Amino acid sequence: MKKYAALAIAAASVSAAHAQSSVTLYGIVDAGFVINTNSGGKPLRALTGGNQSANRFGFTGAEDLGGGLKAIFTLENGFNAANGTLASGLLFSRQAFVGLSGRYGSVTLGRQYTTLSSFLGPFEAGSDWAARGTGYAYHPGGLDDIDGSERANNSIKFTSATFSGFQVGGLYSLGGVSGNTTQNEIISFGVNYGYGPFKAAAAYLFAKNPNFSLFGNNGTSNAPTSANANNITSPVFSGYASAASQQVIGAGASYVVGPATLGVLYSNTKLNDIGGTSINGVKPATGLVGSTATFNTGEVNLKYMVTPSLLLGAEYAYTKTSAYMNKSGASYQQVNVGADYFLSKLTDLYLMVLHEKAAGTDSTGKAAVAALTFATPSNSNQQTVVTFGIRHLF
Repeated sequence: MKKYAALAIAAASVSAAHAQSSVTLYGIVDAGFVINTNSGGKPLRALTGGNQSANRFGFTGAEDLGGGLKAIFTLENGFNAANGTLASGLLFSRQAFVGLSGRYGSVTLGRQYTTLSSFLGPFEAGSDWAARGTGYAYHPGGLDDIDGSERANNSIKFTSATFSGFQVGGLYSLGGVSGNTTQNEIISFGVNYGYGPFKAAAAYLFAKNPNFSLFGNNGTSNAPTSANANNITSPVFSGYASAASQQVIGAGASYVVGPATLGVLYSNTKLNDIGGTSINGVKPATGLVGSTATFNTGEVNLKYMVTPSLLLGAEYAYTKTSAYMNKSGASYQQVNVGADYFLSKLTDLYLMVLHEKAAGTDSTGKAAVAALTFATPSNSNQQTVVTFGIRHLF
């Protein structure tokens, strides 16, 4: 009898625990058309998935542990709505973490966005309304990772609750390399502030061996050979892929006036000690070894709610790189405009036009070409992409 009573008590305890927990299935299905005026020298027209937002499905849950403490988790993967394939070879390529959340904030462990992208991403048009799914509006090559296209594996992340408008956070990603504690590590931290219509944030990111630690951990890297391959393909900074480390410092702000939101954003990216990371098939020019490449990016953007159903947006971004072995460094100017019409809270139609113009000498030592992030680079200094389609959230 005691045995059966114990089983009954255990079953009741499990039922009570389930009653205090919840799991939610969510996702985005997005498909539309892309027109690229110069994709490697040829025009491109295609039906693609994940233009305005990357297609995804995920599970998120929480269990009330009492005293204001909760156990939380998120598992999220991407897919291509155009052909039904997974976005990568990873089971949960977008996010996979578990942790605790309480009155002072949350601590989570797993595959996560860096604090820099979490805090600064909302101020970047390309991470908000401008074709976020494709990444075409990201800063050149996505080099500063404000867009969050690169995740941090094996990471510990803390995000505080908000006190008097302030929120702080930090992340540390362990490289997991035997005998070298700091190899492939990532460190990121930042601060957020919001008061009424005004919001601002500043953040920092440091990645050791960025070709592997940061750019080798995403769903589009050369997995499973990313451990020794070149994972940086954009000519904007592929010539500096062998850098020993990467540092990003950024700040952003926004202000809401009626139906309009004005945003500004700045980032300084440095790729230090070029040649300091050994990559198969990559050998930097002799004159670059040991040097530092610097990228400064400034952005101003505006979004305007014409009606509760119609959003219009415009953005201008300018990136200037340091000199390439006594040659003028490259510059990239990008203009993005778009419209988003909401048929309901869950379904919308979008139209985006993105244009980039390049000048100077890029990281490969050649004349810079326009290379919208994640698009096949142009064979000239200009490139225009138009994308339009439908998005549904569930």
